[in-house]
Amino acid sequence: MNTLRKNIFLAAYSGGVGHLASAFSLVEILSALYLEDGVMRHRPQDPQWEGRDFLILSKGHGSLALYTVLCRAGYFPEEALWTFCQPDTMLGGEPNTLECPGVEASTGSLGHGLSIGVGMALALKSDHRPNHVYVIVGDGECQEGSIWEAAMSAPAFGLDNLTVIVDHNRIQKMDFIHKIMGQDALGAQFSAFGWQVKTCDGHSIPEIQSALTGQLEPGRPHCLIAQTVKGKGLSLMEDNPAWHWRMPGKKERKVFKAELGITDEELDAVRRET
Repeated sequence: MNTLRKNIFLAAYSGGVGHLASAFSLVEILSALYLEDGVMRHRPQDPQWEGRDFLILSKGHGSLALYTVLCRAGYFPEEALWTFCQPDTMLGGEPNTLECPGVEASTGSLGHGLSIGVGMALALKSDHRPNHVYVIVGDGECQEGSIWEAAMSAPAFGLDNLTVIVDHNRIQKMDFIHKIMGQDALGAQFSAFGWQVKTCDGHSIPEIQSALTGQLEPGRPHCLIAQTVKGKGLSLMEDNPAWHWRMPGKKERKVFKAELGITDEELDAVRRET
């Protein structure tokens, strides 16, 4: 996992921007789906394979994690990561399904991904297709009313081919979520709407995979509350709201280099000319 976090930082460094902390909390979740005998059916050499499962990263600002895992899975070469947020890149700040192979929905406007997933799952079920739809949402994003409209409709349609994974790192853009909206009961809320709900350590790939595959109730959509740490893997960032959207300064970069095992030569190799 350290290599993936290292590449996330190098990609952000190459473009000079990035939601690092949001991406770092996602690494194990995405790895459990795509890598390490991943849960999802997919073919990197054939991204439009009809038998594939679908992943929608509703919290699109976590795109660096998605790009890095798609790269590791074989969707595109590593060199593409070093074009992040640069002119003519396919790797924009938020995922674009028209540009990047493996991206199933253009996201970033928070609160929309679960509705897209409900539509996909309903269409697949109507066509009697076995594909599964996974949607990753942020816990701060779950303050959007559109999330709960989608959450209400999915059980009504019996969408047991739909799973929402909540990246529950307890921090949104400005502060801890309980300080913004004063609640932290997402599992109970999804359960009240008719979803089967499980909870796991969002940084344990075996726990994530076990929760996503074991004892799934037919006729009900599934919700996994993945308990994560925003900024996981970097001592400066972990559980610190100040790191939602910023890059490290010169002194802070020394910590990143030490803890991620990054050399000056690697930084020089990926940094664009300015």
